[in-house]
Amino acid sequence: MKTNFDKSYWEKKYKTQSTGWDLGEISTPLKNYIDQLDNKDLNILIPGAGHAHEAEYLWKNGFKNITIVDIAKPPLTNFKKRVSSFPLKKLVELDFFKIEGEFDLIIEQTFFCALHPSLRRNYVFQTHSLLKPNGKLAGLLFNFPLTHEGPPFGGSKKEYEKLFKPYYNINILEEAHNSIKSRQNRELFFIFEKK
Repeated sequence: MKTNFDKSYWEKKYKTQSTGWDLGEISTPLKNYIDQLDNKDLNILIPGAGHAHEAEYLWKNGFKNITIVDIAKPPLTNFKKRVSSFPLKKLVELDFFKIEGEFDLIIEQTFFCALHPSLRRNYVFQTHSLLKPNGKLAGLLFNFPLTHEGPPFGGSKKEYEKLFKPYYNINILEEAHNSIKSRQNRELFFIFEKK
């Protein structure tokens, strides 16, 4: 039986603290990537943000144009408690596939792997449509065999190239060299630029 990964599914996961992959802080590869961003005015989207440690780090480092989206309310409520100065209107409780807008950068951190694999092409179309010309999709993808069990769902470099290449220039897609110990050899860092 295929699980319906809907709002109630994710709200239950967050209420029972059973998402399984939340690190409790920003991942090292994303921290290092953000530290290299010079333009603090970038319009940034973090879809399926969960506890949004990346958004917290961005906010505390002077990036003020960040939109956080999650289908579930508990992680957004938790984020607002942690980062009380973050604007409420930029905390969006919505299905990612219903988001509208234009962004310079979309940050991917364990959202893609949480989607059922049947939605991956939709993810590519949606991110592509949300990015401004030459906008970037950057972050981490899991690098382990794709199975029917998940989330998280895995994948490989070859699969990701085939999926994203028609719509993006693949600037970087390589094994993350600075993953935390439990994720070493299991993450690919990427920067894709909208064609």
